[in-house]
Amino acid sequence: MLKHHTLSTPAGPLTVVVSRAGAVRAAGFTGSADALLSLVHPTLREPAEPAGDIGRVGEAIRAYFDGDRTAIDEVPVEQETGGVFMAHAWKVMRQIKPGAPVTYSEFAELAGRPAAVRAAAAACAHNPVAFFTPCHRVLRRDGSLGGYRWGLPVKRWLLDYEAS
Repeated sequence: MLKHHTLSTPAGPLTVVVSRAGAVRAAGFTGSADALLSLVHPTLREPAEPAGDIGRVGEAIRAYFDGDRTAIDEVPVEQETGGVFMAHAWKVMRQIKPGAPVTYSEFAELAGRPAAVRAAAAACAHNPVAFFTPCHRVLRRDGSLGGYRWGLPVKRWLLDYEAS
């Protein structure tokens, strides 16, 4: 059974869906677990129940917002996709450091497919564990924000926070 919990953060409510093993299967700046459960790949979907505590994941979130911007880097995630490139791109995305955003073009290059800018953008758009796999750290070529499932104000807040 999956557990979900919503934490109050300066960027807004952050809901996290966690497996029994303590890995994040979905996360987003919403108060609705239902909005997240639909993002979990069908092979990883299970019933979910609210939890008052999500252990080390919750501790890492609190540490991040208390100033340790790398606290979420080692939180385990479980992401599944049908495509080899997207799975690889998500692993690469986890290596983008706080305060050092990249463009979609740079992200495609880091992922080993410089011409696959649209595929890199799709990896961001279909990322079920936003925040832990930090798609907010990927920007348009001109430095503008691009999109973010949880809203551009949240993306801007996270980028500004990580840059400070």
